[in-house]
Amino acid sequence: MFPVLIGTVVIAGIVGYVSEKSGFTRNGYLQSIIICIGGAFLFYFVKLMFGIGFRTPAWNAIASSVGALLIVPTHYRPSMRRKRRDR
Repeated sequence: MFPVLIGTVVIAGIVGYVSEKSGFTRNGYLQSIIICIGGAFLFYFVKLMFGIGFRTPAWNAIASSVGALLIVPTHYRPSMRRKRRDR
């Protein structure tokens, strides 16, 4: 169980770095890696508790990392309208 958790964190970190390097996100390297690791932890524990997920832990880590990168930045980024009013 512990090696799977470490592998999930490593894969999530790699996905966060590659997504920032390729231009998929514009959050910053550290922020993207933290978002990916958080999503991978969440999905890992959901997999342990409920058994929901793919058969291999690597696919779970990749899917959860990409999902977290899609959901978190767009959900919490301030809108352009609010930035323009502050000027």
